[in-house]
Formats: sequence, structure tokens, C-alpha cells
Amino acid sequence: MNYNLGFTHGDYNGSSLCLLGLGGTGVFRFASGYAVAKRVVLDFKAQLVVREFNVYVSHY
Repeated sequence: MNYNLGFTHGDYNGSSLCLLGLGGTGVFRFASGYAVAKRVVLDFKAQLVVREFNVYVSHY
């Protein structure tokens, strides 16, 4: 899976973070780190999945 997170407010406005190779754009260019995913909700009947990500990033 690939997750792209786009930031639209605050200090990181205009930057994005990619959770495939953990890199990105703007202030997250050449970023490194890791993400820990946790399934919060899994409801097959409603076809609903909710995931929580704790992301630890070092950027320059």
C-alpha cells in the first residue's frame, strides 16, 4: 500500500509525505523515518476499515 499525506495548514502547508518509501515534497524532501500502523475498526458488513498511523519523521 502507498499512502500520500498532503498538508494544507500550519508549518507544513504545501508539503506532502509518502508512506511507501517515506519521502516527500517541500520540507519532507529527503525525509527518513518509519510508520507504525494499527487497525482501529474492521467492519466487513459496512465495508469499513479505519487505520491509525504513528509516523516518526526526520527532515532537514
